[in-house]
Amino acid sequence: MFEALGNKLQDILDRVGRESKLTEKQVKEAMREIRMALLEADVNFTVAKDFVARVTEKAVGQEVQGSLTGGQTVVKLVHDELIQTLGGETHQPTLKNEGNVWFMVGLQGAGKTTSTGKLAAFYKGKGRRVLLVAADTQRPAARDQLEVLANQVGVPVLKVADGETPQETKRRLDEYLKTDFRDLVIVDTAGRLQIDEALMDQLANLQTELRPTETLLVVDAMTGQEALNVARVFDERVHLSGLIITKMDGDARGGAALSARSVTGKPIYFAGVSEKISGLEPFYPDRVAGRILGMGDVLGLIERAQQADLKAMEVKKPGDFDLEDLLLQLRQIRKMGPLGDLLKLIPGMSRALPEGFNVDEKQIQRIDAMISSMTVKERRNPKIIDGRRRKRIAAGSGSTVQDINRLLKMHEQMKEMMKVLQRLSGPGGMGKGMKPPRMPPMPPGMKR
Repeated sequence: MFEALGNKLQDILDRVGRESKLTEKQVKEAMREIRMALLEADVNFTVAKDFVARVTEKAVGQEVQGSLTGGQTVVKLVHDELIQTLGGETHQPTLKNEGNVWFMVGLQGAGKTTSTGKLAAFYKGKGRRVLLVAADTQRPAARDQLEVLANQVGVPVLKVADGETPQETKRRLDEYLKTDFRDLVIVDTAGRLQIDEALMDQLANLQTELRPTETLLVVDAMTGQEALNVARVFDERVHLSGLIITKMDGDARGGAALSARSVTGKPIYFAGVSEKISGLEPFYPDRVAGRILGMGDVLGLIERAQQADLKAMEVKKPGDFDLEDLLLQLRQIRKMGPLGDLLKLIPGMSRALPEGFNVDEKQIQRIDAMISSMTVKERRNPKIIDGRRRKRIAAGSGSTVQDINRLLKMHEQMKEMMKVLQRLSGPGGMGKGMKPPRMPPMPPGMKR
């Protein structure tokens, strides 16, 4: 979502960062460019102006810290201020041992019902006993949609009937909790296509009865600054405690997310990063700032690996790395999410990749299909794959013999590279005049 903004900020800061000393004129010129980049990304005007003013004030006459140059100091100031603008410290909803009732509010189409299901999956994974309450009686099939999501997650759902009063909903919820203890109740409330008094009255009445411990507003990042106006109105009537920004994986300019904390005064708790039931992540301002400025997100990469429950492959000698091992590694990496997204979490990678670089996930699936079409004997000893076997594998995987040839060549190059890396990492490797290994050509699926 922040790609366009990130590229512009990185270009500006790359130029500034190379300067050993910066004059006041240079600082102000760089800040003017940053302000324009923020405004083009749909950041709130006041937020952009205040951001630049604070950085300029700190940068002009700033003492160079430690081994940093003047330009690097400005880069650090921009990074630190970006973290503060996004919310500073990470905030999460308050959770007690029991009695947690969370209200999900927002306009129709923002992803409220889907986010409710994602929250259930997230907290069930943390050991919470979750109950979903389908209280959206306005949108057709909203209750059925939540029931489908609840079944996917493996949690129960309590459906509110048409015309049911808030008092009756409260009574039914209390009766349910007496027979089936739940320490987290998440209520999917009704939305509208636009804010109106009927919606607010309905939410206020239900809130009075259920007395939620958290009221979370779900906002669509694609709606830009209008999302923040919606947040202010909701806060006036139902007193929000935090926000969930959805569609952070989309191509929105990112201004709403950057402005949300400053404009509403409410922290962003979570960000929707994919359509999958697991596609909800806690919002970490420092990590998002790092991604925007091309500094990567190593902790995010580690967490994805932990969530995917990656199991370490049995350690083998580089020469023993067969196609079965390659298939296992590909499948484990794909559990972490799209490969293109993973590359961006590696520090510096977003700038190192050529412009227009992308990973074709379908091509990676084809590699999986080609290896899967081989027998176990062929995977463990690719040398036996002759012309007849290549034709059979190509037919079985819907590919061509040329595709099989490229796969086998790529595998051989990977084995050779692993051998060289092992020698380099050994005692005196680089010190004995050995040259670093030449990376193999990009495999099918990596395009420029």
